[in-house]
Amino acid sequence: MSLIKSISGIRGTIGGRTGDGLSPVDVVKFTAAYSAFIRRTTTKKSNVIVVGRDARLSGPMVEKLVEATLCGMGFDVVNIGMASTPTTEVAVIGENACGGIILTASHNPAQWNALKLLNEHGEFLNAEEGAEVLRLAESEDFTFADVNNLGHVEHDTTWTRRHIDQVLALKLVDREAIAAADFTVAVDAVNSVGGVIIPRLLRALGVRNVIELNCEPTGKFAHTPEPIPANLTQIADLMKQGKADVGFVVDPDVDRLAIVMENGEMFVEEYTLVAVADYVLSHTPGATVSNLSSSRALRDVTERHGCSYSAAAVGEVNVTTMMKKTGAVIGGEGNGGVIYPEAHYGRDALVGVALFLTLLAKSGKKVCELRKTYPAYEIAKNKIELTDGIDVDAILLEVKQRYAAERVTDIDGVKIDFADSWVHLRKSNTEPIIRIYAEAHSMDKAEKLAADIKGVIESMA
Repeated sequence: MSLIKSISGIRGTIGGRTGDGLSPVDVVKFTAAYSAFIRRTTTKKSNVIVVGRDARLSGPMVEKLVEATLCGMGFDVVNIGMASTPTTEVAVIGENACGGIILTASHNPAQWNALKLLNEHGEFLNAEEGAEVLRLAESEDFTFADVNNLGHVEHDTTWTRRHIDQVLALKLVDREAIAAADFTVAVDAVNSVGGVIIPRLLRALGVRNVIELNCEPTGKFAHTPEPIPANLTQIADLMKQGKADVGFVVDPDVDRLAIVMENGEMFVEEYTLVAVADYVLSHTPGATVSNLSSSRALRDVTERHGCSYSAAAVGEVNVTTMMKKTGAVIGGEGNGGVIYPEAHYGRDALVGVALFLTLLAKSGKKVCELRKTYPAYEIAKNKIELTDGIDVDAILLEVKQRYAAERVTDIDGVKIDFADSWVHLRKSNTEPIIRIYAEAHSMDKAEKLAADIKGVIESMA
């Protein structure tokens, strides 16, 4: 059993003893702590908290616990049912709510679930806010409402349609161009809510031919749900048979978008944001942002448009904070997460699909041809397991000093930028490891860079 408490929420495996897994007691305690935090900090007068969930087998059980706890804390609940993470974020804004809770463990396997916590803007809590929720939970510093002040529950399942309508209304989404292109699109939604919302979006965009793989939202994931190449052999095989022009894959809560090319090869998650940003910048020049572990290709494309790029610490809330600071017109993360402020400040695979299809239709290119127009980079991902007593901070400081002659960024671990490559070292918040991401123009060079840095660290440890 596993239970991980972090500033972004609480996630764990279902079952086990209290405090060991995500038990009903833990769900209640953390929901109550979040409620107490919202009560003390919200500027809203609506008294509403939005709840949405993915299709996980544990979803109905966790949903009932969260609903009852919120009502017990005196909040009214708008339950939007099975809905994507970005749909829930949009609903918080649309309902003028005090906050929102998304019941999803994102790309984790089926035995996991989580409470993802949103503020009144439909955005994730920042580090300070998340730490306060953890403190309230640990101290059980919350008080339930008396019988005359209990909340009530309202069910509203219209938000999927309303979210789709908002995407269709974006100025850079061209439904006529997409319909005229007459694409055949394959979708793998790993048996979660993406199987409901993505095909509906595609048909609303004018796509007449949709091939649905694993789109029944049973919660029984057909494959490991993280949308990385090793898990996407089914849709890759279909694409190799020439049955579709493009393939889209989403994770269980639909905030990440992976693209499969017409030949069955991966477009690569890093390049989802790169391609969408290229299209957005061609019409609305402005700043871009991604996190330190994302591909340099976004920076290159941004500068090609004569615009400025900034890097943020890893984590969606850090990216959105930097986007607001720089007035970015597009941003996101290299895991396929597109954040487009014209829609809202959250990773949204629906926005990614609509903008990418518009780009593809207007370009007149095949997906493979489009991919070749972007800078070629490869990222190698590695890690070092550490023994007890190792001072990770001291190791990272020594690495920083050793490479002081290079461009070093230390807002999140240590990132070293070389002329044609980079390496990023971060300590894990949940495991005794240092994560090592390295990027270069070929995988061989990226892997060698990662191995060289790993050797330096091991010599220190």
